[in-house]
Amino acid sequence: MPALLPPALEPFLDVLHCPVCRARLRPDHGSLRCPAGHTFDIARQGYVSLLTGIRATSGDDAAMVQARNRFLSTGRYAPIRQTLTRLTADVLPAQGTVVDIGCGTGYYLAGVLDQPPRVRGLGLDASVRALRSAARAHPRAAAASWDVFRPLPLVDQAVDVMLDVFAPRNPSEFHRVLRPTGRLIVVRPIERHLAELRGQIPAMVTIDPDKERRLQQALDPYFEAAGTQHVEYTAPLTRQEAIDLVGMTPSARHLTHADLSDHVPLPGQVSVSVLATSYRPR
Repeated sequence: MPALLPPALEPFLDVLHCPVCRARLRPDHGSLRCPAGHTFDIARQGYVSLLTGIRATSGDDAAMVQARNRFLSTGRYAPIRQTLTRLTADVLPAQGTVVDIGCGTGYYLAGVLDQPPRVRGLGLDASVRALRSAARAHPRAAAASWDVFRPLPLVDQAVDVMLDVFAPRNPSEFHRVLRPTGRLIVVRPIERHLAELRGQIPAMVTIDPDKERRLQQALDPYFEAAGTQHVEYTAPLTRQEAIDLVGMTPSARHLTHADLSDHVPLPGQVSVSVLATSYRPR
């Protein structure tokens, strides 16, 4: 039986456009369809499959999503989510639109949507496994499959806040879809982030010391910084939480079973250190 249009997706019909021909999309028997006939199925889990030509295994795999759900449910990253909520509170209009790029399981988007009662949210991610969680993360959170490096399936100047949390960036497209009064909020790790884990597990992905310079170089033609908050604290970790924290990051793709075997000591606490910057469009 075809899926019905999810309630959280319906408000986005005025914002989404066909990724093939850029025409408006309308519901059609468990899918979204443009006047030219391009059709995009709505999965029974509630997300819409806009992304074509990429394997279903793109993005986080099932094990990574499970690890992410388990770890985020512990609240160890709650201060990051709370910071995002504060940064968006002053700029979101009463009926604003939030888009979360590389939304994963929708954890951060759900936190932002918890505060304003009429704000709508859309999570975009390449991983259909993550989107199964994102589509259920919040009653006002819609979800769609998409690749951030492609032109976004959104009309011009339709978004009030764009979240980019530990995710890739497409500055020119972010600028196109944000309103002139909108904000792009970028969260990224800095040197001390997860240092204890990286010290114990050499195969983990390191943080490029040139990361900040390259970020500013990429964003500068389109955005100017409106303010930055440094979120840094020490979080306790059980062994399973440490394994899940590693397993939900890109490092998971580089590790072998031996890297996390019972013989490998793991820290009982870890440093969380990220920058959250709010950018206004130029």
